[in-house]
Amino acid sequence: MTPPPRRSKPAAKAAPEAGAAFPIVGIGASAGGLEALEQFLARVPPGSGMAFVIVQHLDPTHKGIMPELLQRATGMKVIQVKDRTTVRADCVYVIPPNKDMSILHGVLHLLAPSSPRGLRLPIDFFFRALAQDQQERSVGVILSGMGSDGTLGLRAIKEKAGVVLVQEPATAKFDSMPRSAIDAGLADIVAPVGELPGKILAYLQRTPLIARTEPVLEDQTQSAIEKVIVLLRAHTGNDFSLYKRNTLYRRIERRMGIHQITKMAGYVRYLQENSQELDLLFKELLIGVTNFFRDPAVWEELRTKVIPALLASRAPGHALRAWVPGCSTGEEAYSLAMVFREAVEALKPKASFVLQIFATDLDRDAIDKARQGLFPANITADVSPARLKRFFTKEDRGYRVRREIREMVIFAPQNIIMDPPFTKLDVLSCRNLLIYLTAEVQKKLMPLFHYSLTPGGLLLLGSAETVGSSTDLFAPVSAKARIFKRAETIQRSVPVEFPASFKVGKPAGPETPPPAKPSASLQSLADQLILRSYAPPTVLANDKGDIFYISGRTGKYLEPAAGKANWNLFAMAREGLRYELSAAFAKALKQKDGVVLHALKVGTNGGTQCVDVSVQRLDEPGPLHGLVMVVFTDVAAPLAAHVISTPADSTRLTASELELQQVRAEARITHEEMQTSQEEIRSANEELQSTNEELQSTNEELTTSKEEMQSLNEELQTVNAELQAKVHELSDSSNDMKNLLDSTDIATLFLDRHLNVRRFTHQATKIIKLIPSDVGRPITDLVSDLDDPALAADAREVLRSLVPKEKPVSAPDGRWFTVRIMPYRTLDDRIDGVVITFADITVAKTLEAKLREKHAALEQRVAKQTKRKS
Repeated sequence: MTPPPRRSKPAAKAAPEAGAAFPIVGIGASAGGLEALEQFLARVPPGSGMAFVIVQHLDPTHKGIMPELLQRATGMKVIQVKDRTTVRADCVYVIPPNKDMSILHGVLHLLAPSSPRGLRLPIDFFFRALAQDQQERSVGVILSGMGSDGTLGLRAIKEKAGVVLVQEPATAKFDSMPRSAIDAGLADIVAPVGELPGKILAYLQRTPLIARTEPVLEDQTQSAIEKVIVLLRAHTGNDFSLYKRNTLYRRIERRMGIHQITKMAGYVRYLQENSQELDLLFKELLIGVTNFFRDPAVWEELRTKVIPALLASRAPGHALRAWVPGCSTGEEAYSLAMVFREAVEALKPKASFVLQIFATDLDRDAIDKARQGLFPANITADVSPARLKRFFTKEDRGYRVRREIREMVIFAPQNIIMDPPFTKLDVLSCRNLLIYLTAEVQKKLMPLFHYSLTPGGLLLLGSAETVGSSTDLFAPVSAKARIFKRAETIQRSVPVEFPASFKVGKPAGPETPPPAKPSASLQSLADQLILRSYAPPTVLANDKGDIFYISGRTGKYLEPAAGKANWNLFAMAREGLRYELSAAFAKALKQKDGVVLHALKVGTNGGTQCVDVSVQRLDEPGPLHGLVMVVFTDVAAPLAAHVISTPADSTRLTASELELQQVRAEARITHEEMQTSQEEIRSANEELQSTNEELQSTNEELTTSKEEMQSLNEELQTVNAELQAKVHELSDSSNDMKNLLDSTDIATLFLDRHLNVRRFTHQATKIIKLIPSDVGRPITDLVSDLDDPALAADAREVLRSLVPKEKPVSAPDGRWFTVRIMPYRTLDDRIDGVVITFADITVAKTLEAKLREKHAALEQRVAKQTKRKS
């Protein structure tokens, strides 16, 4: 495999200053990821032009030495962050213990953590800030680590078109964090840790960083983008030609950068040859970024003001309906369900309200994940402890939404710009979806939303979205929170266009505003008003019952079926219509004349309505040929008819009545038996529920203990890494000391406060009979070659007085030593034993003896001469 190209630092060019447009790489790892961090930094070439910010889980009470450890692996300057540290290129910044870290305009800020211990998410916290501050320049890297910290932060980086790299789990010491990012579908590049720096450099060399805000596309490039849209439509069934040109272009360019493809034509060929890349590009264009209670102020406004006002306008016990298009993995829909439940509990109405939420999205994988209602443990960053306890159940893999909330939401795959909408809605939450669609589509969706809502219904938009020119369709409830109310007085007539009639323009062409429509004449406006107000509700369907077009309000006769979105006439028919309508539909397909059903009783919300249904096959040539038209007309309930019975009829009726009484008696007995069985089942169910609650309580306690153990394990990993570094330093110091003592050739003996052997040099074994197992033995138990029985007493005296003592001592073999005893003083100025050195002075003593002999001989000679003279 050819290694990726690397940037070389120009000889005459200094490193970029703070504030320059250089990429900032955020690296997330747990305390046990020291080895992975060292491997990563060791492979970053000099002068890479990037800054690296390392965020770890650290013991809040332990002084970290991570910068010193990492400095050994890289030539870049490694800095432990202080508050308001300015980020510069070619530097490594390490988060200090017991701090959360954020970034604003390229400056790192330290904050006190919300809780001193327990489940903390410093990686998520920093990655989110990095995405907001650096936009496309943000790079997120996840290395070895435990837990799921970092996953939510990577979502924010992906939303801002940053790039995400993850260590190959098989090469990680702890694979939980890498696997969490990969399972969430957020990893752009997965590779061993040593290859990640080269992948980052290759990506940055290919992708221009904010090179232009309005890409000017050549005809050849525009044609290639159109081909990409065609391939996506053929593979996924979804048409992205109505998405904003900038979004399409930048997301395609980003995928090209990851694969190091320089030309659009080459990327089109790559898509044709790799269906997996079509799936990845499809998910890339969906931008499924969401979280619980996004924009908390909006949800607080809903809980305290908007929902209570909505409930006050509805009849007690009313069943409300809500629709959340573009729900992604379900956080938005579940948040709405929780806030609604909180608002109802606070109001305590006489009759409880029920909310049914329909949540839809293009991504079927996201819908499947949303239905499970299982979310990672790091949702604690967005969900308060009170809500976690109230609406979630703790499990091994994270938190699961409780059943009472999950039952409020129905998830289904749906395309808002291609499929029919839900109707009779009280709430429509379409937040942060319109910003990705063209202005023309947004303009068509507003009348559709108005049509879907009931009088007084609420429309929720994202913080960067507005109703545009449709101010007469929606009145603001809270302009700051982007909450609007369906307006009932419409100044102008706005035709509702259903998604099937949305016109598809050029996929990636310039977004020119549509030409102004000619003003409608008074006659056409009057015709539209009459059709909308007086024409009966009508449905056009194909021969299988799939609805193509709806005219008027059909909510009394048709309603969306629960579960997967199904726009079939028979599936949507209300009670009282389903079987009769199916038979009449089949009959109308076989004959030329239409079929009319009279006075059918249709079950509506809280009552019944009599309706005539006309079913007619359309045989006129043209676009409507082959379709079936179903017309609903409300009629008054028919009067009871007088029945004239005959004696034969009476006889038959009497026999029938007897049979009916017998059946009723049997049914009564069966009913009593069923009631008894139901009571037994109910009793057993209550016992099971009680047991389940006990098991859940035990499970929560075990989960809490597991979290504490995980946190403690991470702290121990940090301490272990630092201890290993200390052991390495001590080993080096021990080697230095041994070589120093050996080089002096002086016998040295170390004793503790109890005069037990602590350490000795090799030369000491030639004076005192010492072997390695003698460490810990008293000095008085050892055999010595010295004629010094007072050695132990002298050592005790030195310990008492702290005054060094020195004296010469002889050995039986003629050797002489200077025995020097000194107190053993530690670095913290504490006396912890004595040090005895034995300096060999045999040569000096021999010379001294010879000198004395010569001196004595000389004195004798002088004495003789003196005597002779006298």
